[in-house]
Amino acid sequence: MLRLLTACLVLAAGLAQAQDQTRRPSHCIAIADAAPGMAYLHKASYAAPVPDFSVRITYIDHAMFLIQTPGGLSAITDYAGYIGAQDFVPDVVTMNHAHDTHWTPYPNEAIPHVLKGWGPTERGIEHHLDLGEMLIRNVSTDIRSPFDGLREKNGNSIFVFEAEGLCIGHLGHLHHEPNAAQYAALGRLDVVMAAVDGGLTLPTPVIVKILKRLRSSVVIPMHWFGRSSLDRFLVEMGDEFDIRRPGASDYVVSLRTLPNRPTVIVLEPRYLPVFDD
Repeated sequence: MLRLLTACLVLAAGLAQAQDQTRRPSHCIAIADAAPGMAYLHKASYAAPVPDFSVRITYIDHAMFLIQTPGGLSAITDYAGYIGAQDFVPDVVTMNHAHDTHWTPYPNEAIPHVLKGWGPTERGIEHHLDLGEMLIRNVSTDIRSPFDGLREKNGNSIFVFEAEGLCIGHLGHLHHEPNAAQYAALGRLDVVMAAVDGGLTLPTPVIVKILKRLRSSVVIPMHWFGRSSLDRFLVEMGDEFDIRRPGASDYVVSLRTLPNRPTVIVLEPRYLPVFDD
């Protein structure tokens, strides 16, 4: 009897551990409406635990965001090397090839997974990294020169992070509207980070058109140079999206707390501090 009880306890512990490492299924490829609920903003340090069933997104700088899960997984988008004067090492970084502010040839060697958004040829690259609690995949797009048009086919990647049932997309240095196949590959994005500079990536009317078609519950602007370009973007989005300025650099979101109406949430960029404040 004692042996049987011990065996049952070991089996139960193993099942619990397996469940802890299982990613909640998302609905990226499913056709779905925006999830109901209230917007939930939570100001917290990147060093604090992430609430259960939630994802924390922290705006670091330019196009770099830190994405964290309750289990402690972390990913940084469009990683350019410097994230602040501390020794934080993420589990994953993604990079894009348009400018050196979106990638680095010398990523920290301690980072376990470095995902480039471009490949050795114009065929691009394909990622499907399953870390259990987070799945990271990409959709390739082209990048261009401002002088002579197309510069590199499939040189940019839209990275999609699936965690806690959410689909979070980072458009990278997007230079053209996705085609039908690319839209389909992206699927339904709950949260999307989009460059809104108004020229270096896409003119404001074009990125607004893309975001209104994606119809994500939450849009987080990035890659804005001064408040004027950001404000122009917000004016164009204001007819169909709520605009919120929490004055924070981080945002905690879950399926339960997605806003009822599509919402632009303006985060303030901030390098990761050395000390939790």
